[in-house]
Amino acid sequence: MYKVFVNESPLILTNERQDNTNGNLFSLDGDSILMAIDSLSKGRLKEAYIYHPDEEKMLDVFMHKIPVVVAGGGFVTNAKDKVLFIFRNGKWDLPKGKVDKGESIEKAAIREVEEETGVKDLVIEKFLRTTYHVFKRNGEYRLKQVHWFRMSTTYSGKLVGQEAEGILKVKWKGAKKTKKALENSYHNIKILFKDWFIPSE
Repeated sequence: MYKVFVNESPLILTNERQDNTNGNLFSLDGDSILMAIDSLSKGRLKEAYIYHPDEEKMLDVFMHKIPVVVAGGGFVTNAKDKVLFIFRNGKWDLPKGKVDKGESIEKAAIREVEEETGVKDLVIEKFLRTTYHVFKRNGEYRLKQVHWFRMSTTYSGKLVGQEAEGILKVKWKGAKKTKKALENSYHNIKILFKDWFIPSE
């Protein structure tokens, strides 16, 4: 099963037949996918399902039906076990960005964290997971596939938000402030914290 978020509402790709979907079940073809996304985007549905019997193939098929933007991002902690957050579009988020042509996802993730926050000396410790969400650009829906990496740094210098990307704040947050930030964040970010610990203050 995969969850693709559309305006924070889940589009669930599943290989299990769903009972009681109440008109929320769509087929894995281009027109049906766009209909499902449109219904979620406009608030007509709170969740939608796309069924395909083969779990290994369904994500590939889905990604061939909608333009995909591949990105890398960082779940970054410092020497005090605080997590690096950015504030953009009215929500607390983690730094991430598009992979450039010819660039590895790992290099893109480190570059984007540096550019968006000013933090340097980043070390990738492990791959965490991949998240998916749909956004609209130039009137067209696109799928953003973000590969997230656990990173650490010894950097203790100034934090500088990337103005061109609309980043208003960059903050290191301990346990209490992290929990509060997650109340005003995205489902995909909350999922990352479920996979990992919330550090102590």
